[in-house]
Amino acid sequence: MELTATAVSTRLDAKAVAAATASVLLWASAFVAIRSATEHFGPGSLALGRLAVGSVALLATWAVRREGLPPRAAWPGIALSGLLWFGLYMVALNWGEQKVDAGTAAMVVNIGPVVIALLSGWVLREGFPRRLMTGMAVSFAGAVVVGLSKSGGSGASYLGVLLCLLAALLYAAGVVAQKPALRHATPLQATAFGCLIGTVICLPFSGQLVHQLAHAPASATLNLVYLGLFPTALAFSTWAYALSRTTAGRMGATTYAVPALVVVMSWAVLGEVPAVLSLVGGCLCLGGVALSRRR
Repeated sequence: MELTATAVSTRLDAKAVAAATASVLLWASAFVAIRSATEHFGPGSLALGRLAVGSVALLATWAVRREGLPPRAAWPGIALSGLLWFGLYMVALNWGEQKVDAGTAAMVVNIGPVVIALLSGWVLREGFPRRLMTGMAVSFAGAVVVGLSKSGGSGASYLGVLLCLLAALLYAAGVVAQKPALRHATPLQATAFGCLIGTVICLPFSGQLVHQLAHAPASATLNLVYLGLFPTALAFSTWAYALSRTTAGRMGATTYAVPALVVVMSWAVLGEVPAVLSLVGGCLCLGGVALSRRR
């Protein structure tokens, strides 16, 4: 039986939502893992180790699938996203999480979707849908509430907040750069070669990484490997898959669920009991995401 156009569109959208959900869950876990790993690795060495592990996994998958090199038209977007998102973003985020707690970092980085919506509406001509902007406003308010509830007594420094803000801007620019590349390259191609470019950019930290690996406990090394395999190789791939099937603005809005998830994960993993204010903010984050995803 043939599927109607509406049924096909609904099925594809459901796949995109599932892929985006996987990315959000894994990226939320990354905030907790990074916070733990930065006790033993520097910002640059942690980024290099994470990207190297991710590159090996992605390129192995790419070789098995025999997808070939990305078309020439895709390379500018891949290179720019590799520089900004895979490379510089991860260094800035790691450095920021040395200064602030995971919840505060998640809140500040979630300024990124606002920048994505503005850039994609202007650069990619996606427009500014009213429901998307309303949902983002609700979620941003929730992210602020979560960040305020988590920052009390954390000793968050101005430098840490500024670094997380820089990470948000780099992440937003990287997403907007990747979107045009996905018109020509497959999600795996865009992710694998973007990650490889990020790895090359971080190579100056290779000496530091070797030294710190020799002295880091096994738990910290496993954290690094986890970051490379799951929040990097898997999550960036599912993100690219979803991004290729919807607008950058709508995809950026889905990441507003991250601060709420970070609160829950830090509760489960680090034993931090969330305050009532954190739970209220988390509900606002999720409600805004749901609003932005409605047709």
